[in-house]
Amino acid sequence: QVQLVESGGGLVQAGGSLRLSCAASGRTFNNYAMGWFRQAPGKEREFVARISQYGGTPNYADSVKGRFTISRDNAKNTVYLQMNSLKPEDTAVYYCAATGRYTAVVVPSLYDYWGQGTQVTVSS
Repeated sequence: QVQLVESGGGLVQAGGSLRLSCAASGRTFNNYAMGWFRQAPGKEREFVARISQYGGTPNYADSVKGRFTISRDNAKNTVYLQMNSLKPEDTAVYYCAATGRYTAVVVPSLYDYWGQGTQVTVSS
């Protein structure tokens, strides 16, 4: 089992920044690629970003490319999502997730473990 706990969400004005963190415990952190997903009210959970087991080859949704950056610190068992130039349409609950797969997966069902989510609200 891997336990994931997100933090860093909150209320921010459009154009502002937030950094989300996701702390992992349980099994060896660097066995897992990590992803960030988000879910807005009435919408399906969607892929945001993904980083491989040792920090290379990040992948991003087109909607966040150039604004969001995913990173990880395997010594701290933590993955981050730096979000800049936030827009009202970024408002959602953000989830981190872990997968043992080495291919770049963006489908939620292919992730094995999930955090409880953290709310991000961007006001206009």
